[in-house]
Amino acid sequence: MNAVISKAPLRQRLRPWLEGFDGPLLAIILGLAALGLLSMYSVGFDHGTRFVDHARNMVLACIIMLVVAQTPPQRLMSLAVPLYTVGVALLIATALFGITKKGATRWLNVGIVIQPSELLKIAVPLMLAWWFQKREGQLRPLDFGVAALILAVPVVLVAKQPDLGTSLLILAAGLYVIYFAGLSWRLIVPAMSVALLGIAALVVSEERICQPELEWPVLREYQKNRVCTLLDPHKDPLGKGFHIIQGEIAIGSGGITGKGFMKGTQTHLEFIPERTTDFIFAAYGEEFGLLGALALLTGFTALIMRGLWIAAQAPSLFGRLMAGAITLSFFTYVFVNMGMVSGILPVVGVPLPFISYGGTAMVMLGLSLGILLAIAKSRRSFAK
Repeated sequence: MNAVISKAPLRQRLRPWLEGFDGPLLAIILGLAALGLLSMYSVGFDHGTRFVDHARNMVLACIIMLVVAQTPPQRLMSLAVPLYTVGVALLIATALFGITKKGATRWLNVGIVIQPSELLKIAVPLMLAWWFQKREGQLRPLDFGVAALILAVPVVLVAKQPDLGTSLLILAAGLYVIYFAGLSWRLIVPAMSVALLGIAALVVSEERICQPELEWPVLREYQKNRVCTLLDPHKDPLGKGFHIIQGEIAIGSGGITGKGFMKGTQTHLEFIPERTTDFIFAAYGEEFGLLGALALLTGFTALIMRGLWIAAQAPSLFGRLMAGAITLSFFTYVFVNMGMVSGILPVVGVPLPFISYGGTAMVMLGLSLGILLAIAKSRRSFAK
């Protein structure tokens, strides 16, 4: 009997692991992963071991994704409170005992050096989805107030490190959960109107408010410089505006079809800073052009549409909220990364999913996709 089992085909042994997976989502993930490996080889072949490391990180993310995808959403929900509590405790420990680099205290030594804020990108939407699941059918305005407090604590702690980019990503993920839970448009529209008016006021009064001697409330000096550089990068083309200008030049020089695989001059002559991480889209646009960019955008659009479909079909409120928040978080990452490289958003440290180099970012990507696959899998199990 044991001999028969041991000789079973590999496909048959893997079937319990692969059964029930969302085929279209897996196909989209494989397509984006292939684009990520192709672009990293083209952009980073002369940049040390970046391609090999990127491939290793992608394999690790894939393993994490497949393991997490086997976890029922009910089990994920039971982890929400512990993960959130540990995450906030680590943020407090970071504020008290953290490692400071370049003026920011974002890392903590717990035997290994970690960046606790990364954990909150998943822990916060998990906690909020758990909260609204517990309040399903009896939601009151006060419950949204509690949700706002759950969200505000880690956002403020991360912003004080300071790490405005990560705090905004955590804020966005939490707001997506609150929105899908039923936040009234009567609250959303005024907030969006104020934000749009604020942006318009910044653009109109740029020359006056960007004077060196003028201090901005709340924001630090370097954050003020990022906004002012975005409004007019040519004021300091070899300094603060260098990143944005070179990114725009690289994308524009790619034209319709690009300069070709491994042939980007702006990229390989080191004009593009952080060409394998935050600014990889500029290098990608130079080598693969508008058509390559459209192919990448098509892949991300398909991922987002499939994720929203999974959210709509999820059998529980927790699943709907988590799938929706994770999916729109992908939209946030793509929009912010491409926006900052293209000169329409301030430069912040936000990677481009699948494409940018980074171990932690790739692990979080695998975790997020695993949760999305688990929710899709639970829908099929529920249907049976």
